[in-house]
Amino acid sequence: MPFYHRMGEIPRKRHVQFKKEDGSLYREEVMGTKGFSGIQSILYHHHPPTQVSRVESLREWAPEWEERGANRHRHLTTFDLPAGGDPIEGRVYLLVNEDVAIGVSRPTEEMDYFFRNSDGDEVLFVHEGEGELQSVFGTLTYRPGDYIVIPVGTTYRIERKSDTRFLVIESSGEITTPKRYRNEHGQLMEHSPFCERDIRLPERLDTYLEKGEFEVRVKAHGQLNAYFYNFHPLDVVGWDGYLYPYIFNVDDFEPITGRIHQPPPVHQTFAGPNFVVCSFVPRLYDYHPEAIPAPYYHSNVNSDEVLYYVDGHFMSRKGVREGSITLHPSGLPHGPHPGKVEASIGKKGTEELAVMIDTFRPLRVTKAALEVEDPGYITSWLPDH
Repeated sequence: MPFYHRMGEIPRKRHVQFKKEDGSLYREEVMGTKGFSGIQSILYHHHPPTQVSRVESLREWAPEWEERGANRHRHLTTFDLPAGGDPIEGRVYLLVNEDVAIGVSRPTEEMDYFFRNSDGDEVLFVHEGEGELQSVFGTLTYRPGDYIVIPVGTTYRIERKSDTRFLVIESSGEITTPKRYRNEHGQLMEHSPFCERDIRLPERLDTYLEKGEFEVRVKAHGQLNAYFYNFHPLDVVGWDGYLYPYIFNVDDFEPITGRIHQPPPVHQTFAGPNFVVCSFVPRLYDYHPEAIPAPYYHSNVNSDEVLYYVDGHFMSRKGVREGSITLHPSGLPHGPHPGKVEASIGKKGTEELAVMIDTFRPLRVTKAALEVEDPGYITSWLPDH
């Protein structure tokens, strides 16, 4: 969601001397994407961010896959997964391909380190809980329904204020708003289902001058390494630019409706490399006198469809519940369960809340997903199911 923002103290021009009270220099860091041609921010540190005292290799960052079997629809009951770990180490990956990793996290421990994903952007959808994302760009307070968008290379830590449950979307590249909703200058236009007023930016910039040993765990090239510094990594006194974390709450998504059933692209909220993220929110049903509000049967001939069920009663599904994930892979038609088409006729609206991720390359299922898979889902369209 790039638009210009600034926080803290910065010099009048880029790349000029910026001195502390004692006459020493603040250390300028240009943090950008796509070399020097993408969006960027400039941060001013008390210490050179290059001063690493030691480094350790921790582990590979790759889940274990299931053995390949028949292509089929899946239903995963994520609330049956045990809670544990911290907001990073507690992530359980369920569906992964070259472009995106989809998982969940219900941490029970706090982070005693900082984290940086150098392989791509992240989106954390807050299903439950409240807390803070503390980063080099400042602090963001999160609550249920928030999409926390964290750009690649951001050093951060999550501090929970209450029990928290996340849907985790790790991208291999940049997360943006849909191009069709932006004008040539990047501003969201009048037909967009949300606008810049709905975006929450970092609320305050806390500068830490503590000395000691501080650990920053960095995901890069599919590995996790630990870097140790002799100063607090959140030592930024000011920054400006277009690259920073932000929050958009799903309650601020204004649904687009019509006289007949609208296709999923009207629900799109974000775009990533070869995937999209959509928000299904409470909305009025179609208002043509002969409309069928339930979605039509459709074949994903070149995409996999993932739905994460957050709250409410989903109009086209039976047997799913809060925290369910369904996967409808490419090559197979899917649609409403038996009786759902007829039951939708004449209804005025829906109270469903769900996050959808459509990928344009096939997803692989992890062994962790098999632990909470509903084996009967593939036959749930049979009339006597």
